[in-house]
Amino acid sequence: MIEPSHYLSETVKGLKPSGIRKFFDLAASMEGVISLGVGEPDFVTPWAVREASILSLEQGHTSYTANAGLLELREVISDYLLKVSKQSYNPKEEILVTVGASQALDVALRAIVNPGDEVIVIEPSFVSYASLVSLAGGTPISLQTDGDMEFKLQPKELEKVITDKTKAIILCSPSNPTGTVLDKEELEGIAEMIEKHDLLVISDEIYAELTYDRDYTSFVSIDGMRERTILVSGFSKGFAMTGWRLGYIAAQPEFLGAMLKIHQYSMMCAPTMAQYAAIEAMKNGQEDVYFMKKSYRQRRNLFVNALNEMGLTCHVPGGAFYVFPSIKATNLTSEEFAEQLLMEEKVAVVPGNVFGDSGEGYIRCSYASSLEQLQEALKRMQRFIEKRV
Repeated sequence: MIEPSHYLSETVKGLKPSGIRKFFDLAASMEGVISLGVGEPDFVTPWAVREASILSLEQGHTSYTANAGLLELREVISDYLLKVSKQSYNPKEEILVTVGASQALDVALRAIVNPGDEVIVIEPSFVSYASLVSLAGGTPISLQTDGDMEFKLQPKELEKVITDKTKAIILCSPSNPTGTVLDKEELEGIAEMIEKHDLLVISDEIYAELTYDRDYTSFVSIDGMRERTILVSGFSKGFAMTGWRLGYIAAQPEFLGAMLKIHQYSMMCAPTMAQYAAIEAMKNGQEDVYFMKKSYRQRRNLFVNALNEMGLTCHVPGGAFYVFPSIKATNLTSEEFAEQLLMEEKVAVVPGNVFGDSGEGYIRCSYASSLEQLQEALKRMQRFIEKRV
């Protein structure tokens, strides 16, 4: 008999399992649970998008596409980015279709990171960022943000963690898990530090469609940042296409070419039928996006107001579909709060510490659920809080 652990990668052995999945799996094993855990739209993919995929199958489009994706899809992505970011990307040389934004992040990091390179991860952060940096051979450097500042990155704090080994920074606006959105002026302050220290940026813009109080500002629209930025996005959140596993990267040709090589050897191409669906989503799906966005905004307002009224201080998130309230008034840790809430009231939330040390004392709740479910979850949470505050 062999000992498998003897053969496993030390990097992989050192990775922690996803804290989000831990609570999701536990909740799935219980009856009557309202899950506010996993970040997934509760809307079904719009019918016209599904129909486009079905039609592609009926027409026999079941073979590989070009490694970079269907040219027609890359063209509509290019058109879309021009509207959103005011930047033009050549669909033949600067856009790559990936298997979700998650693969896009992985490919981007592997293309630029050398052993010993440091990549700054702003916490609280999406759980995969630091692990993907490690898997690429780099060193993730945590930069904690302050809840009193709505978890917004401060340029002076960014400069404190930059060293001669720093290669890049990962930005996410709107943010998962906090819902925080950085406006143009705030992004310009970050851009000054990026240029001053000659860094690259991986800008995760997967929630770009879901901003509620102001127009979205893409990081590539900031002067001088297009050439330094690898833009990552996809269809999962704004277009309610999580299961389709389709994302994309936009970057200058030298970066795109390097990432395409990794994609060729590891993935070949994204699913063909999903690409046809995405063409329809990009061309004709904006009304559906607007409808979902309007619904999320209504739910956000309901949820934030209720949380603050029950004593869980919560800033108003400008985007995505998460709230990140403080639970410090209960004198429970994030994990204690999440576990006890699940066991006593059957409401599943994610403890904030899984998103980094600065998330301790907070929980993440997704409001991508029906109003009825959200209202019932809030009743249960109110009962839970009244016993502790």
